[in-house]
Amino acid sequence: MAIEPTELDHRFTAPIGVDVKGDVWSCVEMPGSAEFFGTGKSVRVDATVDGVELPNVGLMPTGSGGHMLSISSKLRKRLGKDIGDTLDVHLTRRLS
Repeated sequence: MAIEPTELDHRFTAPIGVDVKGDVWSCVEMPGSAEFFGTGKSVRVDATVDGVELPNVGLMPTGSGGHMLSISSKLRKRLGKDIGDTLDVHLTRRLS
């Protein structure tokens, strides 16, 4: 069943670094995401991270019931952030 794009105004703050099977990935985990989206599967959204727009990005399942947003090294450099630093994330639209 396809999801129609839905406007969102959901904000959260999280540190960069998600433990995935013993490895730290450059991601931020969204608290309460499975309940918020009603699924544990991947979700596509439009978002901003510390004010930088990220259109059509995927929130991937963490494996523990939540979702994480990948933060590339290029984006970390642009933001001047590293693993352990906190980011402000604003989800503006759900695409899938």
